[in-house]
Amino acid sequence: MERAQQGPRARYREQTRAEIKGVALRQLAEGGGALALTRIAKEMGLSGPALYRYFANRDDLLNALIRDAYGDAATAMARAAARSARGSRGVRARLHDLAEAYRAWAVAEPHRYLLIQGAPVPGHVAPADTLERARAVLGPFLPLFATGSPGAAVAATVDEMAAWLAAEKSVGAWVARYAPEATAAPRTADAADVPAPEATAAGTDRAASALAGAVLAWAQLHGSVSLEVAGQFAGMAHRGSTLLGAQMELLADAFGLE
Repeated sequence: MERAQQGPRARYREQTRAEIKGVALRQLAEGGGALALTRIAKEMGLSGPALYRYFANRDDLLNALIRDAYGDAATAMARAAARSARGSRGVRARLHDLAEAYRAWAVAEPHRYLLIQGAPVPGHVAPADTLERARAVLGPFLPLFATGSPGAAVAATVDEMAAWLAAEKSVGAWVARYAPEATAAPRTADAADVPAPEATAAGTDRAASALAGAVLAWAQLHGSVSLEVAGQFAGMAHRGSTLLGAQMELLADAFGLE
């Protein structure tokens, strides 16, 4: 509806911006992270000054590409989470579903994945809203680990996540957004508006477990998927999905996921 209400000039501007981003992505894929606005302008038949009417500079264009990549990755993860939550699939199976969705997006969009998860483009500072966009990608993992019973192998990480939750309100808000059950504390029987101390502690434990699991899942995903996308598994006998599946099994065991 909004697009239909745009005037011809606004639609043309939007189409041109999309075309510029498409050329830039291809340039990144072919040039290993290098981006030159003069080459983009030449390929599109535009002058340098004309290109700057759509993007102020290289960083402005890179920021748009980064936001788009995070947005598409987050959408892919949200859709995978919704599909996986249907029916009677257990938490462990849903963890595998999310991990494979993350991997599938990265393998299908390697240059975009490396733009947001690879080495920073020299001289570029990521936009300030990158953190929230990255959290949206990992958010679907939080409710899975909120159900877990972390074992000794991950106890230190859970403790550190509890300290992080206590120190930064934005982290608690992130957990609450995706796993509200992890932060909701039951009430006392005689004072319905006051959480029992032990219930508050239990809520903190669930939130810390959720956060620790999501962070550890990201670390496992980033390591395995980045190696695969960069071609580091070439000539080896295993499939990327097999390796990632084994890593998720170990992580599910560490958190007692069923």
